[in-house]
Amino acid sequence: MSRPYIKKLSFTLLDSITDKDPMVQEQVCSALCSLGEAQPDETLRACEEYLRQHDKLAHPYRTKILRAMETILSSHIHDLDKDTASAVILLASSEMTRTKELDCDWQQAASSVLVAVGKRFTNQVMEEVLNRFQPGMLPHSSVLHTLANLSMSNAFDMVPFLPSILSTMLPMLGMAKQDALKVVFCCALQHFSESILEYLANLDQAPDPTVRKDTFGADIFGAYDFLFHHWLQSRDAKLRLAVVAALGPMSHLLPSERLEEQLPKLLPAVLGLYKKHAETFQISKSLGQILEAAVNVSSRTLEVQLEALLVALHSQICVPVESSSPLVMNSQKEVLRCFTVLACCSPDRLLAFLLPRLDTNNERLRVGTLQILRHIVNSAAAQMEIKKPFILSSMRLPLLDTNDKVKRAVVQVISAMAHHGYLEQPGGEVMVEYIVQQCALPAEEPQKPGPDGEDLAADSVRAVSIRTLYLVSTTVDRMNSVLWPYLLEFLTPVRFTGALTPLCRSLVHLALKRQEAGADDFLIQYNANANLPSPFALTTRLLVVSSNPYLGDGRGAASLRLLKVMHQNIHPLLGQRWETTMPVLLEYLDEHTEETLSLKEWEEKLLVFLRDTLIMVSDNVWICQLSQEMCKQLPSYSGTPQEKNFLYKCIGTTLGAASSKEVVRKHLRELLETARYQEETEKEGLACCFGICAITHLEDTLAQLEDFVRSDVFRKSTSIFSIFKDRSEHEVEKLKSSLILCYGHVAAQAPRELMLAKVESDILRSIFQCFNTKVLGIKVETKDPALKLCLVQSLCMVSQAMCSGAQASSFHFSRKAELVAQMMEFIRAEPQDYLRTPIRKKAMLACTYLVTLEPALEEQTQADVIHSCLHSVMALPPGPEGEDGVCQESLYLDTVCALEDLLTSLLRQNMTPQGLQIMVEHLSPWIKSPRGHERARALGLGACLLQFFLEHLQVSVIAKRLPSDQLISLLLTMFESLGDPDKNCSRAATVMINCLLKERGNVLLEKVPEIVSVLRAKLRDTQEEHVLPAAQHSVYLLASQHCEAVVSSLLGSPLPFDSHTCALWRALAVEPSLTAQVLELLLEKMSKDVPFKESRAFLLGSTADRVATLLPLAATCALNEVLSAPSSGTVVLELYPQLFVALLLRVSCTVGVQLPRNLQAKERKSTSLAKAARNLDPCSSAVDALQALLLRSGSQDVLRCVELEGGWELLRTSAGHEDGVAQLASSMAKYAGPRLPLVMKALGCTQNSVYEIQRVTSTAFLAELLSSNVVNDLMLLEPLLDNLTARLKDSSASVRRLVLRGLANMASGSPDKVQAHGPQLMTAMVSGLDDGDEPHSLVALEAMVGLSRLLDLVEPWDLRLVLLHTTIRIRPFFDSEKVEFRTASIRLFGHLNKACPGECEDVFLEQVVGGLVPLLLHLRDPQVPVASACKFALCMCVPHLECAELAAAFYKYLQEGRSVHFGEFLNSTCKHLMHHFPDLLGRLVSTNLFYFKSSWDDVRAAAPMFTGFLVLHAEPEQRTQVDLEQLIVALQLLLKDPVPGVREKAAETLGRLVKFA
Repeated sequence: MSRPYIKKLSFTLLDSITDKDPMVQEQVCSALCSLGEAQPDETLRACEEYLRQHDKLAHPYRTKILRAMETILSSHIHDLDKDTASAVILLASSEMTRTKELDCDWQQAASSVLVAVGKRFTNQVMEEVLNRFQPGMLPHSSVLHTLANLSMSNAFDMVPFLPSILSTMLPMLGMAKQDALKVVFCCALQHFSESILEYLANLDQAPDPTVRKDTFGADIFGAYDFLFHHWLQSRDAKLRLAVVAALGPMSHLLPSERLEEQLPKLLPAVLGLYKKHAETFQISKSLGQILEAAVNVSSRTLEVQLEALLVALHSQICVPVESSSPLVMNSQKEVLRCFTVLACCSPDRLLAFLLPRLDTNNERLRVGTLQILRHIVNSAAAQMEIKKPFILSSMRLPLLDTNDKVKRAVVQVISAMAHHGYLEQPGGEVMVEYIVQQCALPAEEPQKPGPDGEDLAADSVRAVSIRTLYLVSTTVDRMNSVLWPYLLEFLTPVRFTGALTPLCRSLVHLALKRQEAGADDFLIQYNANANLPSPFALTTRLLVVSSNPYLGDGRGAASLRLLKVMHQNIHPLLGQRWETTMPVLLEYLDEHTEETLSLKEWEEKLLVFLRDTLIMVSDNVWICQLSQEMCKQLPSYSGTPQEKNFLYKCIGTTLGAASSKEVVRKHLRELLETARYQEETEKEGLACCFGICAITHLEDTLAQLEDFVRSDVFRKSTSIFSIFKDRSEHEVEKLKSSLILCYGHVAAQAPRELMLAKVESDILRSIFQCFNTKVLGIKVETKDPALKLCLVQSLCMVSQAMCSGAQASSFHFSRKAELVAQMMEFIRAEPQDYLRTPIRKKAMLACTYLVTLEPALEEQTQADVIHSCLHSVMALPPGPEGEDGVCQESLYLDTVCALEDLLTSLLRQNMTPQGLQIMVEHLSPWIKSPRGHERARALGLGACLLQFFLEHLQVSVIAKRLPSDQLISLLLTMFESLGDPDKNCSRAATVMINCLLKERGNVLLEKVPEIVSVLRAKLRDTQEEHVLPAAQHSVYLLASQHCEAVVSSLLGSPLPFDSHTCALWRALAVEPSLTAQVLELLLEKMSKDVPFKESRAFLLGSTADRVATLLPLAATCALNEVLSAPSSGTVVLELYPQLFVALLLRVSCTVGVQLPRNLQAKERKSTSLAKAARNLDPCSSAVDALQALLLRSGSQDVLRCVELEGGWELLRTSAGHEDGVAQLASSMAKYAGPRLPLVMKALGCTQNSVYEIQRVTSTAFLAELLSSNVVNDLMLLEPLLDNLTARLKDSSASVRRLVLRGLANMASGSPDKVQAHGPQLMTAMVSGLDDGDEPHSLVALEAMVGLSRLLDLVEPWDLRLVLLHTTIRIRPFFDSEKVEFRTASIRLFGHLNKACPGECEDVFLEQVVGGLVPLLLHLRDPQVPVASACKFALCMCVPHLECAELAAAFYKYLQEGRSVHFGEFLNSTCKHLMHHFPDLLGRLVSTNLFYFKSSWDDVRAAAPMFTGFLVLHAEPEQRTQVDLEQLIVALQLLLKDPVPGVREKAAETLGRLVKFA
């Protein structure tokens, strides 16, 4: 039966080889190979017969069959019998020569079959092939290919045939006329030569060790002679390349004398091909082989040809490369291999040729030469060892080249040198310095590509250099002693700044290596390394460059890390401290980016770090040396102002820590003498330095400033500058402004008690001495605005410092009036037509601080200050702009703020009506100004002053009496006055209204609607802010006496409530007793009317629309406003259950309810105009009110929790309402448990509600409570179960479904109580399975889900009663079209298996076996939840099968969260099933056949795969269980399935059926 059966399987597969899908075709071939694995002879015979019978089968399909045959032969050639081999050989020979086309896939496939057979049946194949290779006749090209490939695949068996083959072939060479055929001859000769060389190289393993090269010499030379003299000169480029490819290996077989004789002609000829071919790979490869052959015979000709060879090869390397394709790169490698051969035989001649070419200025020549040099440094290390000094010296000129390509090449050469010890030679340091120089290149933007397509950006050189430096530092151990500590020398020179980051990274690595080696290796001997930077220079440099941390690829972090590892070389006491402080700085940098980092904060952190370091060292000598080094490095940062500014601050910090006064004074004087006062940043840094230093050295700092002002340097500066009049004035002013700024910073930083003693006698005197200039004894004031600004800024700092001290209140400042007068002069001198500088602002700020000091200003002086400042700001034109046209709006606003601060500061000194009156009198002319912008500014200032005045006063008013008949009239008049432009009138009206309503409101019941209407109208028509609080208080007073009337009146307001009406509602929540009345009234009105009315559209049969009724809607909106008032909290807690239940039910009965049409239009209009304060949608308004209730009752956690889960949005939708209610209930149980008993009691009354949605909502809420243990804590479980169980008979399926969900929730909320209620719960669930007549009842779905949750917790006896019924009932759902039912039923099946008691196992085993195939196949279900449920169910089923190996496989592959490789898993499962349960084969296969027609593609594909694996692992004797005919027919049908994946699996399974052959 075996042969017919295999033939049938093979023919079934072969019929599908024409499938349109390439993947299916591949699977068919793979299945054929599977058949061949088991039955190679029969399968090969079937393929051979099929090809003979289907003579018209298209070539592509014949090719695929032949490829499959080749695969089978490659694996089973030793199992092949001779007859089959003969048949295959004849078939392949025929297929190979049926067409005269050259190089088609069909011929190649047939040739490959012959080659595969020839590995064992060499003689038979050669007999057939040689029949087609007759002397005197040109053979088919495929015959030559076959012979060539046979020689390569089986050299030991083929080489004995080659003498005869070569002798037959040589005469044919002259007969070949087609270039394509000539190419084939060349390829054959190439492969013949390569196989001979392989044979000769392995003579010890060869069958005939007597074979010698001489055996082939004559024939090979004959072929060589013909190819060289006839075909090498062909015009066909492909033929020339084929010839040269053959000449390479053939040269090794030529007799030595012949090779020596031919080399003078051969080498020039091969070199000449370079000029004829763009693709030179084959030429270079062959040339390399010829050179190796020449070297092997010690050819003397090579010396003669060497110069020509070097020139030609050098030009090949120097030729521009237009692409980086593998072919081009391989060609370059072959050329370099030629140089390796030449370097090994003639190193001197090679270097004599190469090194002079390094001196050329031609870019390509120099780059190419460097590339060759790098290669021979790597590949001919032994020959180059003694040439190292010579090679190093030759790099002198390339190091000076500025071309980017040359630089990259030089860097690569240096990298190679580093690996081979060159840099350890004298002169190696120059190479290291070169690398560092390239690392320091600026990181530029990429430039446009050059003419040869390369990126010429300098950054490319820098990037290569950075990588090289790091790799050499970290991977070349011999470089450690070269680089350490030499690299430290490059840290401080400014020209290497760009290389700081890579330098620091390399140094950190080197330093850590040294630390591992031991302390002695790590400590630097500075005496032996004079060029190394000192510890002080290193600390200064690394700290300063860290101030701008993200420059240069993150040099801040790199510098700090190097500083950290160098602590032992900087100071022995710093290690432990820096281990704590340094990581904090580095972490701060990691948390920020260049955009988010505040440089000011970062600098402060670095200064704190420096200060902490100095405290830890506490060595005055060390600190003084550090300060000296910092001062020494100052000139280095002239090009980086920000870093120089920071260095000044570091100097100040360091000098502050120094205890040597002489050192402090010396350095301060040097700083004053050498500072570049023209630079603003440096001037600011110098001032900061003096300020920081003054913290601990105030006396010395002031003394040094004083000495400098009196010194010859200062006087000489002015006299020298006077030679150049125009320049001198400007530079003298810069010097003065710097000194003034220094004094300001000294005052700001110095200890307050010390500063107050010096402020008048030293600081201010010196400031004004610098500011004023005397000419012929007369004081001349400067006109330089920058100097003025510095003076004002310094005086501002001085004033602020005086005010902030603890002794400020008792400090008598005698020069106060003088300073104020000076500030006024500056302010008056400012132009009135534009705002250009911040002098006004700074001067007014200084005055703001000064006016608080004693003695108080005289009245006239105060008046002058107010007048001058007002005139300086008020008179500015609108929209002030600077002369350059740039808007100065920000400066203007800051100036106005400064004026406000000054005026309020003056008013604070005289907080009386008279003081306020003085301010008003000064503002009065500006308020009455004809210019609008001046009036606006004056009114703004007046408002600010009035607000300040009112906030600091307490006003009391006495209530008035009035006759009853005039009461309403007066009230209405007062209401009109609320919006009076004069705020005093408005406030008076407010007081009157409040008194009238409080005293006489009890008689106004009938007037309540009118009063409320007037208040609402007034709020609508008036924009004044103070009117709203007044109206709110009026409504509160009125409602305190007529609550129901006010509520009814406000409910009559148009919907949606505008913001003013909302504010009036919130006014009713001020007092608890009133709030309680209002809330109860609103609850009554919300529940009084039906929540909606149904209206049908005009079309018959259309569904009814639900439209909200107005009164409940208005009451809901009002509740929201009252509840949103913070003051309602106390009452809300008292009425919480009623409010919560009412609002929850209001939400439920408004889901999907629409607004009346008139309100829909108003809603759209109000939304577009943004007037409505709240959403008017009925359901949204109820949800908003419920949220407000939770917030006001202190249940913010409930509110937040529901929000995070998206519950509020769910509540508003019909589809998500139940889930939203459940989330609310869950959050209440978690965060508001104590409130639940009363809430539950109120909800229990809704069981008989006429509205189904309300019953659904209340059931959903109660059901979710059972999922929390809080019901046990509050002893609510029993009443809750009774309430829910009573609802099982509800007419609503939704209610019944939610009841089942609630009962199942006990599994998570009260698992310990489930057993006690087991019968009740199981009865409810099983009845739910049979609920209704629908095949997909949602109640049944809920019952399945609930049972899954409860089964593990019930008593085994309770489970046994329902086990079989439940299992049978849920089985049809496994293949349900609805994903939810498939998921629930399969997961329940898993739980039934898990919970099945021992005595039920026999009954249940049948169910397990029946469910095994569906569960395994549904692992490929398109829905993830179904597949996940199958994983769970299978893991629960497997214990019943009592198979440890199968259980282990299930647990390995089916872990939740792990992706399953389905094929691997199914293979393992089938293996164990067939091993332990072989009798199940038939049943499992027949069940799989059912799923061959599944509607899911992946399941339909999995079924034949399952079948195939079962067959694969079944024993042959089990074949009787399977109806093979039925199975093959079913698989044939699947081979026509529209889905390619299904056809693939069907073909794969057909291949496995060979098991039953």
